[in-house]
Amino acid sequence: MSFEQVVRIPVERVGAVIGKEGGTKRFLEDEMGVNLSVDSKEGLVTVKADSALKTDPFSATRVIEAIGRGFSPQKARRLLDEGVALEVIDLRGYAGRSVNSLERIRGRIIGEKGKSRRVIEELTGCHLSVYGRTVAIIGGAGEVELASEAVKALATGSQHKSVYNTLQKARTKRKMEKMFLWEGTSFETIEEKLRKLEH
Repeated sequence: MSFEQVVRIPVERVGAVIGKEGGTKRFLEDEMGVNLSVDSKEGLVTVKADSALKTDPFSATRVIEAIGRGFSPQKARRLLDEGVALEVIDLRGYAGRSVNSLERIRGRIIGEKGKSRRVIEELTGCHLSVYGRTVAIIGGAGEVELASEAVKALATGSQHKSVYNTLQKARTKRKMEKMFLWEGTSFETIEEKLRKLEH
């Protein structure tokens, strides 16, 4: 069963998909057994594969979408790892049609000198890209969910400090869960120990 899908990306991101001397395009084609046709005027990338079973065209479309959302090809390649997800949040849902609101929300998520984005990345282990009207997140499923909640909280006006605190607590909880699981502790005991830590 052959596969064909068209991915629309911003025209200014076409060069990043192709890469220096066609390097990124070639890597994607070789790594996932697909053929890419790029329409640089329209910003359309057609992903073709002879068989969706023997190749990985779905991952190819996700990597191309991520590059289109502002990620470097190196960061987008993380989507080839098992269990890594991509989420794209459209900020227009929070800003409406106001360009000023959109800029203000983008500014809150990026933070002064990129601090806010950097803190979210460090506390969740995700990559964030604030590009145009969207925020894209790459990371493990659980981490992406956390980062997504943080971005949405900032978009709706939550204080940076409270968002960071929530992420810090979640990070500590994850670390403790991993530690207790490593020790072979049962889930009931883990929950009990975590409750004690929170009080």
